[in-house]
Amino acid sequence: MDLGLFGWIFVGLIAGSISGWFVGSRSVQGCLPTMIVGVVGGVLGGWLAGAMGLGRVEGLLGALVFATVGAVLIRLILRAIERD
Repeated sequence: MDLGLFGWIFVGLIAGSISGWFVGSRSVQGCLPTMIVGVVGGVLGGWLAGAMGLGRVEGLLGALVFATVGAVLIRLILRAIERD
């Protein structure tokens, strides 16, 4: 299933929002930064899935799970940078 550009933006927005519930970050506020964190998190999550031998991410739910994991990692990195 290919989500397309708008599908990944939608998944990124949801993943960024979910990651905010888990981690939070003062530097990531608003729709666009949240979406960017989610989309970048999706790329990171997809890469991590491949690196861990889990293969391709399939379906909307798989994309959302891996995008959320990646977005949480991005927010943790941003939180560490904020503290310094």
